[in-house]
Amino acid sequence: MTAGSVRPLALITGASAGIGEACARRFAAEGWDLALWARRSDRIESLASRLREDHSISVHTASVDVRDRPVVESAAATLLDMVRVPDLLLNNAGLAVGRDFLHEGSTDDWDRMIDTNLKGLLYVSRAILPSMVERRSGHVINIGSTAGHQVYPRGNVYNATKFGVKALTKGMNVDVAGSGVRVSSVDPGFVETEFSIVRFHGDQVKADATYEGFEALAAADIADAVWYVASRPAHINVFDMIVTPTAQRDAFMVDRNVE
Repeated sequence: MTAGSVRPLALITGASAGIGEACARRFAAEGWDLALWARRSDRIESLASRLREDHSISVHTASVDVRDRPVVESAAATLLDMVRVPDLLLNNAGLAVGRDFLHEGSTDDWDRMIDTNLKGLLYVSRAILPSMVERRSGHVINIGSTAGHQVYPRGNVYNATKFGVKALTKGMNVDVAGSGVRVSSVDPGFVETEFSIVRFHGDQVKADATYEGFEALAAADIADAVWYVASRPAHINVFDMIVTPTAQRDAFMVDRNVE
């Protein structure tokens, strides 16, 4: 950057842990300013303090549950009015809850996944995207999943939400055609984060078994992929990047070398 130039700004949802936190660290290291949203405000405040100190960047935080549309709209309005239009929106907030056959599933789990993975992504995108379109520049990167490309046993509703993210990424691309705004998706396979702890309602034994017998991806691996997509020249749009561990060859086939 030249002296006096404005650093680019990335808005990251679900930034308090896992892929969101790793992306915040990566973009901070690359000299970007950040806006970090998450439900756990104490964690993003702590992260923001470290990133400001380590990288001399501006970091804005807000306690946001993406399922709460009025809160999303208020946080977005504050960001747009008091800071500026983000150059990148990373729709990272998402989760899987439960691993049941459809006919035995919890409707509460279904609501939580649909409200976070689909409606939350829509609320945030609706609040931020118009300003990008008006400015005629910006980039939306949605965190999808291999679960949005292939269903697997007892994945049902989580699969449905991630297939929905895939469809929304395609739909956004079509809708912003001609505006200069890019829309991309990064779709991870097995990544060892808090994901499985949440999926199994805090059962550490089940969560650990998810990654047993092979080397899963780390959150930093996905941050590398997101950075690659975000840092392409303006004339390049990466529609979809699927990233898996070498041991994983489709949505649920994994070479587990368990003796």
